[in-house]
Amino acid sequence: MLARINAAKENDKGFTLIELLVVIIIIGILSAVAIPLFLNQQKKAQDAAAKADVSTLGKEVATYYVDNTDAPTVAAGSGANEGKWLLNSESVGNQSENVVLDSTTDVSTKDGWCVAVNNPKGDKSEEGFKYSAAGGLEEGKC
Repeated sequence: MLARINAAKENDKGFTLIELLVVIIIIGILSAVAIPLFLNQQKKAQDAAAKADVSTLGKEVATYYVDNTDAPTVAAGSGANEGKWLLNSESVGNQSENVVLDSTTDVSTKDGWCVAVNNPKGDKSEEGFKYSAAGGLEEGKC
């Protein structure tokens, strides 16, 4: 009888149901923590794209005012210039996906200009980002 019990123990090399359930629960907990963190990183990337675009536009407007006194026009490209930012109809950089020019943008004065963009898929979709002559890169609208 004792030989049978020892033989059964030697042949028993699998996991018990409890061990498998514990592993599944641990994987579930780790997934529940990791997925929201991953989604938050995507929103931060969208915000970084908006910051990069407004910084490019702001620096181009500042450079424009070094040589000119009239106000430039800032726009998102269309047609042949789709996906480009335009300053006086000339491409000044690529437009990131989902980033749009904010309606509060005003480049009419040399010392008081401000460019604002918004990315509806980012964390800062309500405030957006602005680049102005007075303050440089900041959160908010003009």
